[in-house]
Amino acid sequence: MPVQPMKSIAAVAVSETPHLTVSQIAAAGICTAGTLFILGATGLMSFFYRYIPLPVVRGVQLSQGLAFAFSAIKYIRYNQDFSTTTASKTTNPRSWLGLDGLILALVALLFLILTTGDGKVVEDDELIGSGNSTNYRSQSRIRRRLKTLSAIPAALIVFLLGLVLCFLRDPSIIHEIKLGPSKIHVLKITWEDWKIGFLRGAIPQIPLSVLNSVIAVCKLSNDLFPTIEMSATSVSVSVGLMNLVGCWFGAMPVCHGAGGLAGQYRFGGRSGLSVVFLGFGKLVLGLVFGNYFVKILSQFPIGILGVLLLFAGIELAMASRDMNTKEESFVMLVCAAVSLTGSSAALGFGCGIVLFLLLKLREMDCSTFASFRSQSKSNAEEETTLNP
Repeated sequence: MPVQPMKSIAAVAVSETPHLTVSQIAAAGICTAGTLFILGATGLMSFFYRYIPLPVVRGVQLSQGLAFAFSAIKYIRYNQDFSTTTASKTTNPRSWLGLDGLILALVALLFLILTTGDGKVVEDDELIGSGNSTNYRSQSRIRRRLKTLSAIPAALIVFLLGLVLCFLRDPSIIHEIKLGPSKIHVLKITWEDWKIGFLRGAIPQIPLSVLNSVIAVCKLSNDLFPTIEMSATSVSVSVGLMNLVGCWFGAMPVCHGAGGLAGQYRFGGRSGLSVVFLGFGKLVLGLVFGNYFVKILSQFPIGILGVLLLFAGIELAMASRDMNTKEESFVMLVCAAVSLTGSSAALGFGCGIVLFLLLKLREMDCSTFASFRSQSKSNAEEETTLNP
């Protein structure tokens, strides 16, 4: 299961003034984690997961996927200034040449398309057939080639290319490398930190975590791995425990996300081993480079980052393709549209729930209720007659 930073808390921390302090960010993460832990431990999260309509969940997934894709296109087309605190971080159009130019991003995009295609993995049983016809041999060769291409760790290759370009873009960072992990200490969180962290960070994050980090990720997991039943309770408790421990030591609040799961699946992750490999790699980098690794990544080509984000976003959005009826598609698209235009998954979720209930109310058979009411009235009159 992927682990990624809590999006809403991170957005508030870097975009609003005054900026949130480390203690306030940790307080926001602990409050959010505590809420999810209680919802999971009491079984309420499983209740929500069972009864929230699927078209509403698909609407949230579609909106999140398209939001990632829109951001990815901006990363590819325009230079980004992440040091600013304004809502728009795009500056001038990206140049074609250079170590972070459009040509580099397009080459990475074409490489990922040629190796991963639409994300479908060719299984061994698809190569089994009978007959010696020319058409069969041709199809067999094509399928074997596709299987070979899909086995290439394309995303890892593109990421390693980006790391090499970090040092080429700023050779001075090689001479300034400082090895060793950062010092770990328990944060001091004041009452003011708790208040600010809860009001500014936790309140907008809680509905997003419930929807995208638990409910949507469980739905997506069951779609991608039908033989494995993902428990909303275990996911919710997992998010809670991670942050109730890590945030006290200055860790960024994290959660499981549908976007991360879609991205890992899109680039070949099919088992827990892929997450173990990713976690081990990050652990080694953190212990070896510490905070200095942030300076290295500051030179990572944003165009390549946009390409990777584009594939993850599209994979998440494609989870909504199973809406087969017009009613389901209507609810899903309204939910997604409100989420995108209002920049709030919680707002889109609320509108989707109301719309779904209105559509069901519209189709309700009122004659049954009227018949029941008439029968009750007759029984009451009969009882009055027998017992005046």
